[in-house]
Amino acid sequence: MAYSIITISREFGTGARLIGREVAALLGYGYYDRALIEMAAEKSGLSEEFIERTEEKASNSFLYNLATAAYLAADPMNEYTVPVNDRAFMVQSDVIRDIARSGNGVIVGRCADWVLRDHPSLLRVFIYADREDRVNRIVKEYGQDPKNAESVLTKIDKGRANYHKFYTGTNWRSMENYDLCINTSATGIQGAVMAIKGCAEEKFGKK
Repeated sequence: MAYSIITISREFGTGARLIGREVAALLGYGYYDRALIEMAAEKSGLSEEFIERTEEKASNSFLYNLATAAYLAADPMNEYTVPVNDRAFMVQSDVIRDIARSGNGVIVGRCADWVLRDHPSLLRVFIYADREDRVNRIVKEYGQDPKNAESVLTKIDKGRANYHKFYTGTNWRSMENYDLCINTSATGIQGAVMAIKGCAEEKFGKK
């Protein structure tokens, strides 16, 4: 029997990491966000900072397209032929698959919804919120300077969208890519936690 996995994709400033941690705690699942990055860094030799930034700092265009990445996947760890961004993505994908084989878990970001798209026990969640609420959160809770909060939010969301599109060929915000979409402006953090918990128990059964 396959382990149950919840993937959480999110707009910046929605409180998704807090939501993911609380869902994992309530269900008794492993939680993977920073830990995934640490595991990928150890496996690849790349720095944690670099791997963490690849998702949020992706530019509009990459030097290599999907066809190139697919071709190079046959030898994913060859640091002399594989672009470093592609190598980071490949290693993260391997780590995500390892996590899915090791136990029930909640995985935040890193295109885990796509990497595990064929996993037999998967719940894919997307978390979004009103822009004003997200700006307020990154200022009050994340310590972002109010003067550039709007631009930072736009930049990070754009990076995540580009990263997801480049590596998966799908649109990050398209609801058909997910099983559950939650607006935290409407539900709040605890409402989102309970919605995901309830959906997981309905889909996977209480364990």
